[in-house]
Amino acid sequence: MSIRLPLNWIVIAVTACLAGCHPPAEQTSPPPTTATPSGDLLHIAVIPKGETHIFWQSVRAGAEDAANEVGARITFKGPAKESDRSEQIDVFQGFLNAQVDGICLSPLDADALVRPVEEAKRARVPVVVFDSGLNANPDDYVAFVATDNFRGGQIAADAMADALGEGGGKVICLRYQKGSDSTHQREEGFLDGIAKYPEIEVISSDQYSGTTTESAVNKAQALLNRFGDEVDGVFTACEPNAEGVLRAIRDRGLAGKVKLVAFDSSDSLRDAMDAGHVTAIVLQDPVRIGFLSVKTIVAAIRGEPVEKTVDTGIFVATQKNKAEPDIARLLNPPQS
Repeated sequence: MSIRLPLNWIVIAVTACLAGCHPPAEQTSPPPTTATPSGDLLHIAVIPKGETHIFWQSVRAGAEDAANEVGARITFKGPAKESDRSEQIDVFQGFLNAQVDGICLSPLDADALVRPVEEAKRARVPVVVFDSGLNANPDDYVAFVATDNFRGGQIAADAMADALGEGGGKVICLRYQKGSDSTHQREEGFLDGIAKYPEIEVISSDQYSGTTTESAVNKAQALLNRFGDEVDGVFTACEPNAEGVLRAIRDRGLAGKVKLVAFDSSDSLRDAMDAGHVTAIVLQDPVRIGFLSVKTIVAAIRGEPVEKTVDTGIFVATQKNKAEPDIARLLNPPQS
């Protein structure tokens, strides 16, 4: 006895049988998330020398602006003290372990951070060095984004000479912190620039203020105990040691008599310049430094060409030009 099946049943059965004779089509997993120029969100670590000073909050504001523009997110984290090399290294290593897409680093020590940057290169995590130099092989980092600090020191020397006038005088160059390349370049630039003025004598250039205003006050008081009757001017290489010197010369009743040339702005330094207690303030553009650091690292990650060295500009504010729009903006830059 034979059984005849409808033709459409036979077709269904054969189709099912053929399907069972082949392995199922391979299931493709979604491709891994990668950064593309279309705006995928990148995670960029920004590691300053510290977080407390106004300068770093302005750097952060610029970095955040850039992140919003290029389609990235940043984590901004630095050591609690600008003298703590070990903590900055730990912060750097933590970001490497977290597998961030890129790191922007302001090394507080030009030598101590070399090895971590080398490790980042081996891990294929690109690094932009900003604000302060690093004694590393330039091939180990993407770019250097900073002020021309040596030139800034030379500008400070010119401002000091202008303040002292044709008679010249005796000046102190109060250094900041050993290992800090940015301030070292400013100090050396000042000494180079002041050497052009034979009527000006440098009576101290080997003392370090330390990284806080309090330590700078103590060092400035010691220098004034030694040179207070003869010093005519003091150059300070960054905000905290300028604040310390300002406090010390005010305590001695020397404000306005001793010409103070500062580097980087703050509320109190601006007010002191208005009062005639600060002669000049050499200005960086911290917002631009943060902005261009993040823009540069993101461009490098996306395979776009970048400049190896990015100069963010240097300026000087005095009583005469402080109201000019560009100078006024840099005297009071945005903060995060």
